[in-house]
Amino acid sequence: MTHNPPLSPRPLRHLSDVHRRVLTAAQLRAHGVPAAELGERCRPDGPWRELLPNVILLHPGPPTGEERLHGALLYAARAAEPGVPLQPTAEHPHRPVYAEAVLTGPAALALHGFSSTPPPASPDQVHVLVPRSRRLRSTGYVRLVRTTALPTPLAVAGLPVAPVPRALADTVAELTDAEAVRRLLTEAVRGGHCEPAAVVRELTQAKLLSRPHVVDAVDALLAEGRSIAEDRLYRMVREYGLPDPVWNVDLRLPGGPHLGGLDAYWPDQAVAVELDTRAPRQGRGEERGDDALWSEYALKREHLERLGITVVHVTPRKLRDCPEQQAAVVRTALMASGDRDPAAYVVVLPR
Repeated sequence: MTHNPPLSPRPLRHLSDVHRRVLTAAQLRAHGVPAAELGERCRPDGPWRELLPNVILLHPGPPTGEERLHGALLYAARAAEPGVPLQPTAEHPHRPVYAEAVLTGPAALALHGFSSTPPPASPDQVHVLVPRSRRLRSTGYVRLVRTTALPTPLAVAGLPVAPVPRALADTVAELTDAEAVRRLLTEAVRGGHCEPAAVVRELTQAKLLSRPHVVDAVDALLAEGRSIAEDRLYRMVREYGLPDPVWNVDLRLPGGPHLGGLDAYWPDQAVAVELDTRAPRQGRGEERGDDALWSEYALKREHLERLGITVVHVTPRKLRDCPEQQAAVVRTALMASGDRDPAAYVVVLPR
């Protein structure tokens, strides 16, 4: 009676199911599978197949979607230094480490829960971010996207995934369909995945705002983002019991110059709220755009405060994440109005 030799001196049972099905050749060797046996098992009629160079699928059938993603990361990941395991062990049982490899593009957006993700330019393509210095080529279904600085990945389903703004930019970079771009950007905001400013910042860094169909989509995105932020501001005032302001007004000095528009204003207390929806735009570097826009905000705020008007700046993200805290800031400003000198008389006009 013959016995098959064990697969390895370090059993695979401690690995999660998908990690038992996709391993690199180096990891299999670490589990006791010699090169000759690996070649034998990966024959056309063998029980295993080479999914990507040096990435082995440990069954003969087609890979599942999850296996393809893990395989792409295993191919792109930097090999572990000696003594540092890439796969879970008894001491490190939680998940493999994919060093210097991050999923991006349509696959990343799908993992983030997007429903309007367009198909990649090539069927079944998976985009993976890697450092620009890596000597590695795209192959098979893996498309490498080189970057000077890897974003800090988010763990989604145990996989390192690029944040939504970066995944959007890498997806939009390959799209020529204006409607597809608009749908993606709109879903990013409506779905609460991120704020418009973060998306525009990534598109600017990727030099995509020179493309007319992207600029049109960004204009729609910013309008959508402001509308959502305004709704959050209305809800904050109502839900946290703040007195009703006058909404969307312009202030002017009597017979004098225009002082600027405000999203909410309490005339009796001379307290204003302005939504800070700054985002870099086409034709400006990211920092220059932010600085110029911030200067506009700051000059208006300084002018109003010299007239005795308190200006509270709120961001769409803070309205989304901590509305109670923002309501407390506004309430404090309203309550403190009685301790200030009376504000200058201003004319309040609908915007």
